[in-house]
Amino acid sequence: MGSPDALIRATVNRLGARLGHGLADAAAELAVLAQDAPERLRQEWDLFQEEVQAEADRLEHGETTTADGAVAAPSQEQSSQERIDLLRATVAEISRALEVKP
Repeated sequence: MGSPDALIRATVNRLGARLGHGLADAAAELAVLAQDAPERLRQEWDLFQEEVQAEADRLEHGETTTADGAVAAPSQEQSSQERIDLLRATVAEISRALEVKP
């Protein structure tokens, strides 16, 4: 076996080599994600805005939607709280769908 100094230097060298490969791979993955993130975020934001606008248009016309996005028949007896609950359910569904997308 070598001297203690040589063993310490060898240990540091090997740890550096092993960690270096892992760090390089992680850095490459982060670089790819960083490049794609702004465009993906913009697309998701645009889609969300379109969905909100469509929902607002339906609400102005007295239509409501179910949690899966289907248009429900307008109801004169539907309370404000029911509409709010329906909107909350729709927003929650959209949020879940956005979280699931790769």
